[in-house]
Amino acid sequence: MTGRRSNLLYSQKIAPYVFVVPFLLSFAIFFVYPVYSAITMSFQEIVPGEAKYVGTANYEELWNPSFLKALKNSTVYTALTIVLLIPIPLVLAVFLNSKAMVFKNFFRSTLFIPALTSVVVAGTIFRMAFGELDGSLMNTIVTALGFEKQRWLGDQWLALMTLLILACWRWMGINLLYFMAGLQNIPKELYESAEIDGAGTWKKFTRITVPLLKPITIYVFTISIYGGYAMFTESYMLWSGNRSPKDIGLTMVGYLYRSGWEQFNLGLGAAVGVVLLVITLLVTVIQLRFFGLFKKED
Repeated sequence: MTGRRSNLLYSQKIAPYVFVVPFLLSFAIFFVYPVYSAITMSFQEIVPGEAKYVGTANYEELWNPSFLKALKNSTVYTALTIVLLIPIPLVLAVFLNSKAMVFKNFFRSTLFIPALTSVVVAGTIFRMAFGELDGSLMNTIVTALGFEKQRWLGDQWLALMTLLILACWRWMGINLLYFMAGLQNIPKELYESAEIDGAGTWKKFTRITVPLLKPITIYVFTISIYGGYAMFTESYMLWSGNRSPKDIGLTMVGYLYRSGWEQFNLGLGAAVGVVLLVITLLVTVIQLRFFGLFKKED
């Protein structure tokens, strides 16, 4: 018996399954089961101690002005963060990777430090900086430049701009780190060969750097989609709660929080979560297909 047990422990056929089991268990417990529970709850009306099947009533209730506003806000925010947080960190990474760049470590640290700051602290600071009072930082700056003070968190587009500034300030360093790691893996011989062939800086950037950074770009694009649609804490802290003027700061996760936690409508909250999951998956699959990730390599 002892010999048989030792043979099983050291079996090359069984060993792979032993190593895979912890992942499968954690995936089933922390992803599959919660998703299954959310889908089940989305078809129920849940009250303390009782869950009643209501069919698609929760999904029908979703089509209201607040949900559509949250969907619009999250989609516009996600699209604009992608536009800002992919090209800008890429260009900055190229500059910081250049031999001619001085104080590289200083700039790397300066750009990365905001990522270490708590979102709660950052949101509170930005709320004070973009406040409506005359003495707020941004109003002091605009009035010094000869413009009128603004209601930064009371206007739709100014509020969106504030959220984008906060996102860029916080996540620019993270994406910069990804692109710099990718640049380290590009052989220098390619650039030297291009220089011999007469290629300039722009051609080397467009013909060598950008194509070889495609895997990193796809990864950053994917996490940006998730991060954009999952944004909640920043909005919550800027408006000191989940109630912004005319819902200009309401996001999909904010609407989920409002429905499921504040109003204790867990069925509706679960329906919001399922819709958000489907939207995120669809957008991710579309962008992966656009980048050709599903094509077979020759």
